[in-house]
Parts: sequence; C-alpha cells; structure tokens
Amino acid sequence: MHPPGSEEFESTAVGWLLDVVPPDYRLHGVLRRYPIALAVMARHHSKACVEGAREGYRTARTELAGVLPPHAIDTILAAYRKEGARLAETARAVDLVERALRGEVFTPRMGLPPTAAEATEPEATGPEGTGPEGTESTGAEPKAAGRRAAERKAAGAKAAGSKREQKTAGGKVAGTKAAEQTAAGAERGRAGARRNSAGRGRNELART
Repeated sequence: MHPPGSEEFESTAVGWLLDVVPPDYRLHGVLRRYPIALAVMARHHSKACVEGAREGYRTARTELAGVLPPHAIDTILAAYRKEGARLAETARAVDLVERALRGEVFTPRMGLPPTAAEATEPEATGPEGTGPEGTESTGAEPKAAGRRAAERKAAGAKAAGSKREQKTAGGKVAGTKAAEQTAAGAERGRAGARRNSAGRGRNELART
C-alpha cells in the first residue's frame, strides 16, 4: 500500500481493504467508488472477527470437551491465539487506513530507546504485575539482587582466604617433613660412620 498523501494511496488502499473483507464484497462497485464506505465496512468486519475469535477461544474447551481429545483442543486454542493476534493487528491497520482516507494527517515520530519503565511495562500488564503489591515487589528485586551479589562476593573471598591458608599450611608441613628427613639422613650417616670406626678398631686389635 502506498503511503497516505501519495497519488496511488487511495487505489492501493481500496485493493488492500477488499482483501480484508469477504470476497463477495468485490461484487459491489459502490465500494470501489467510495473508499471510505469500504473502510467503514472493513472496520466493522475486522472488529467482529476479533470478537468472534475471542469468544471462540473462551468457549472452545467446554464446547469441544468429549468430542475431541485434549491434545487436539490444545492445538485449536493455539490456533485461536495465533489468528487472534493477526486479526487484532488487521483491525488496527484498517482503523488507520480509514482515518487516512478521511484526511487525517499522521506525523512521523522519531523512535527513542525505551526507558526502564517502558521496558518493564509488558510484564506489568498481567494480574500479578498490577496494583501496589506488584510495584513494591518490582522495587525490592534490585535490592535483593544486590544483597545476593554481596553475599556471593564475601563467600568467594572467604573461600579464597581458606585456600591460601591451606596452601601455606601445606608448605609448612612439607618443609617440616623435609627437615625431618634431612635430620634422619644425617643421623643414619653418623651411625654408619660410628660402625665403620668400630669395625676398623676391631680389625686393628685382631692384627695385633
């Protein structure tokens, strides 16, 4: 579809709106001659499709229980969700086209990065994210996260200190063992020297 204000906007809008409504609407030439009338009919039709999808989604499980297996009902509900979103988007687009055909001018706005509040807005649309309790829990989460980070940091520092102490103690034990082994070796050396000296003394006495 061409943008509003261009020469081809009206003709391309008519073609798009005819794709929105049922095919038999193409038989009525008056809708091509008066695009605003076509836009109004397309608006009512698209909104009715959205309401029908919502009603079908709400009643599908009770209407189909006992007729279809549970997994088939779940698949049908998924189809309702997907098609419902598409129909709602089409209804919004039809509304914009109708407003443009009526002469409304749309001013383009520069896209800005979402703020922190806008980034969390979708999560706050559910029942759990509304009301004072939802606001308090949202504000408490950063504080709790900060406390958990500080506790993890302190635990890491304690673990590192414990490892250093173990390493130092291990070095001391190894040094003590090495010193004991050296002393034992020296004592064995002295004992061997004494035995050799005693042996030489006996040999000398035997020769005399």
